[in-house]
Amino acid sequence: MAQFHVDGYRPGDPFRAEPHPAVALRPEGVGDTVDVLVVGAGPAGLVLAAQLAAFPELHTVVVDRRDGPLEVGQADGVACRSMEMFEALGLAERVLAEGYQVNEVAFWRPDPEDPAAVVRTGRIPDVEDGLSEMPHLIVNQARILAFLREHLARSAARTPTVFDRRVEDLRVEPDGDHPVVVTLADSTGHVSTVRARYVVGCDGARSRVRAAIGRELRGDSANQAWGVMDVLVDTDFPDIRRKSAISSSSGSLLIIPREGGYLVRLYVELDGVPERGTVTPETLAATARRILAPYTLEVRDVGWWSVYEVGQRLCDRFDDGPDDDAHPRVFIAGDACHTHSAKAGQGMNVSMADGWNLGWKLGAVLHGTARPELLATYSAERQQVAQELIDFDREFAALFSDHSEQTDPSVFQRYFRDHGRYTAGFGVRYAPSMITAAAPAQERAKGFEVGTRFHSAPVVRLADAKPMHLGHVARADGAWRLYLFADRDGTTLRALTDRLASMLPRFTPAGGEPDAVIDVRAVFQQHHHELETTGLPAVLRPRKGPLGLVDHEKAFCPDPAWDVFDLRGVDRDGAMVLVRPDQYVAHVLALDDHDALEALLGGVLLEG
Repeated sequence: MAQFHVDGYRPGDPFRAEPHPAVALRPEGVGDTVDVLVVGAGPAGLVLAAQLAAFPELHTVVVDRRDGPLEVGQADGVACRSMEMFEALGLAERVLAEGYQVNEVAFWRPDPEDPAAVVRTGRIPDVEDGLSEMPHLIVNQARILAFLREHLARSAARTPTVFDRRVEDLRVEPDGDHPVVVTLADSTGHVSTVRARYVVGCDGARSRVRAAIGRELRGDSANQAWGVMDVLVDTDFPDIRRKSAISSSSGSLLIIPREGGYLVRLYVELDGVPERGTVTPETLAATARRILAPYTLEVRDVGWWSVYEVGQRLCDRFDDGPDDDAHPRVFIAGDACHTHSAKAGQGMNVSMADGWNLGWKLGAVLHGTARPELLATYSAERQQVAQELIDFDREFAALFSDHSEQTDPSVFQRYFRDHGRYTAGFGVRYAPSMITAAAPAQERAKGFEVGTRFHSAPVVRLADAKPMHLGHVARADGAWRLYLFADRDGTTLRALTDRLASMLPRFTPAGGEPDAVIDVRAVFQQHHHELETTGLPAVLRPRKGPLGLVDHEKAFCPDPAWDVFDLRGVDRDGAMVLVRPDQYVAHVLALDDHDALEALLGGVLLEG
């Protein structure tokens, strides 16, 4: 739902932004000083950089120890929640076009009549109806990273990724605008130093950034190994193009069909933790054949393979500050602070969510629109999410590897179904904090639970009668969204917009667009033929850009087939739903509760 031409008509590709003037003043490569140094060009690091690109005046650089971009392998599952994030980044269509859509999951167990053979015990939908407008997709991690790098190259920030740079040393000095001093080295032995205002370590389970700040991964040591391979196969197994969980007397196998119609990923359980040198694609294929018996499987080509060890480990904090520090300088994200198995498909997704959560907070603080105390909420929120993932993963992995013939085959299937909301990425509920209200008027909008992600719904845009999803108006631009669900005749809404007309400019930097920090949208109860855009309050018709053009895309009406008020349990007397820049609901209020709205915003945002 991108908008363009607000600064004047410009021919050419509208999705390639003009570079911010500050870009021309920056050196090639890393340079001597940066605002944010992101260490690691994996999913967490590139999503973090993509969110920071919404603040193009900030100098962000990504460095990675590899000699170039990832080409094959690693994670592949893109959860529904991550697809909602990609929609906000403007990348969802590319991922949809290329990915394999997971629709059903098949379950296979030993045949009671012949325990040496497997038999299908059930099939269930992969995602429950109504959970999200976005599907669960399978896309190679290398392609996801390529999409993100292209996004950074087209952004106004032109954020660079510099490969062949490893962290040799990191220290935080007590004074100065750029207190984090990082020593980098390349493969030739050349050493350089960069000073940063903030550093984020997204550099994996062996994170040098984590080690430098004295954090440690703790938890279960690896006691189980799995082989993984992307292969082209010839098989008579009937569910080869359906996600399948197979548990047999010979072990466990997870089949993940890949994009393109032919490629498939096999996760093969290995007994104990074998010496890596004893595992080959041939031994993995032989194990898979035993598990699939009586079905046959012949591997025709191997695109990528690896062996990984399962161990659930976690850091107790995701930054360098003590418990009472409201202004940490160094953060860790992704595998640098939590590791787990791959079978639930959560690793890449949770890592990307780490990056998004931290990115908008760093951007707001560095941009001068939010209080530094906001940064302390990153570790508090994401460490709890990671702990819940560790607990889930431990139980899920144990059930997956249970080969007991006495085990009811419906147990794992029921567990998978009951936890589908979690595996789709919707199990997160943030606790009350400075950005999540402790006492919302939840009864005003029961379907928008505070602390959970904003659940989109169909609406019709008033100005052009376009059917669309309300959640898709939100870009990953660092802005808060205030959704106003109007009362029946709109009188209480209009009184609120009068108050907003004086409140919003207080939190908007001088010269900034009126919706740059708080973006107000309204959903009316009437059919879109019953209202005129010219009758809307000025807050819903803001003038933007150097030409003072009116933004006509702030007002919506119910979709006749799916009235959002009924679908999301919104009170007909109206409600305010305040949503954070990462699409999590911060507050639900009555339309006339102006003071409570101002109190939460004033506790987070700085006056411009």
